[in-house]
Amino acid sequence: MKKLLSSLLVLVFIVSACGQEETSSEKEKETEKSSVEKADSESVNVDKGLFNVEITLPATFFEGEDINQVVANAKEEGIGEATANEDGSVTYKMSKSQHKEMLADIQKSIMESVEETKNSEDFASIKDITSNDSFSAFTIVVDKAAYENSFDGFAALGLGMVGAYYQIFNGVDAEAYKVEISIQDEASGEVFDTIIYPDALEEQ
Repeated sequence: MKKLLSSLLVLVFIVSACGQEETSSEKEKETEKSSVEKADSESVNVDKGLFNVEITLPATFFEGEDINQVVANAKEEGIGEATANEDGSVTYKMSKSQHKEMLADIQKSIMESVEETKNSEDFASIKDITSNDSFSAFTIVVDKAAYENSFDGFAALGLGMVGAYYQIFNGVDAEAYKVEISIQDEASGEVFDTIIYPDALEEQ
């Protein structure tokens, strides 16, 4: 699982022409024409790179990791461009279609993680886990007595991290990022604990 996030990504959609400078007069005219269209115009062909997504992950996201390897891995995975910045952050640039595919992959990974957690012998007190579509809220249904006498609370940390990861890549504003984890007793239906990330990380 990724290192604890103490700061967030800023997801910005930028208009570009495949990241390349247009040199011919014909391409310059096409660029000028497209620049007067609204950024959200459906007439723009995303697959041709007229819309790119730029994502900057803060240095804290890569604590303990080799930044050069992070960049190399991103390029191996087919991300259009990855650049290590002087402050330790990494900026990724990709087409809008690549970004959508990445979000779908993250969503799939989260659902797989949830299923693994529910069925893992390492979290015996956990009976079920549900979430909203944006992964900003999770409910963990547990055997309360078993939960309180175990370390199963670490599952909440994992969910907080993957929820943050999805929201960040989905463009949630840095100041608005929250993941709320509700711990519910299976027998009574009572929510007896609520954990909110990243607040919980700052309290530790």
